[in-house]
Amino acid sequence: MTKLSVNINKIATLRNARGGNNPNVTQVALDCIEFGANGITVHPRPDQRHIRYSDVREIKAAITQELNIEGYPSVEFMDLVLDVCPAQVTLVPDAPDAITSNAGWDTKKHNLFLTDVIQDLREAGIRSSVFVDANPTMVEYAVKAGTDRVELYTEPYARLFHEDREIAINPFLIAAMTAKQMGIGLNAGHDLNLDNLNYMYQNIPWLDEVSIGHALICDSIYLGLQETIKKYQFAINNIVTI
Repeated sequence: MTKLSVNINKIATLRNARGGNNPNVTQVALDCIEFGANGITVHPRPDQRHIRYSDVREIKAAITQELNIEGYPSVEFMDLVLDVCPAQVTLVPDAPDAITSNAGWDTKKHNLFLTDVIQDLREAGIRSSVFVDANPTMVEYAVKAGTDRVELYTEPYARLFHEDREIAINPFLIAAMTAKQMGIGLNAGHDLNLDNLNYMYQNIPWLDEVSIGHALICDSIYLGLQETIKKYQFAINNIVTI
């Protein structure tokens, strides 16, 4: 089964817009789990403009399902994740001021750096995932760095999907096959939504996990959080004929 990890950064953005604790980020994490999510994703950034380090600790203490923490492995970030010990840490190459993730790692160029970071995570018993573009070479060098999984950066797929879905999926299928052949796990995330998610699942049914935040939270405004999570779970675990 492909697991759904709900990224709740946008909930924290809404809370921070007015101060206080409404909506309660930790309660939303618990609600997502109750409504059928398999895990929670957070991406704390240095300016803490949405998820704060204190949120990460509260959420980890509250939920029983997997917590996935995304971020650039700065000293402060690594101190946090090694203290919290989530199920998974997804390493992303974001600059501190990035609005959102917009590229995967050059795993060849940064191989030694990633190797050291992944070793620290492994010694702490934390599963590692490296955020990469749909490029077999980047997958191969992520494997050389010792990662447990890669997460495919799917924004290019989402951008091209409505123009030509077969062309859109092709590089992702090749990268996914590379990960499968090399014996590591496979995640995907960024701009996946109810329009394009099922087609990715149909072509890459061995996906371990998808991490979805922005589109899911936007859909929940209209559908409600419980119904939205139900629809995303259906999209990643059923073949839908379109």
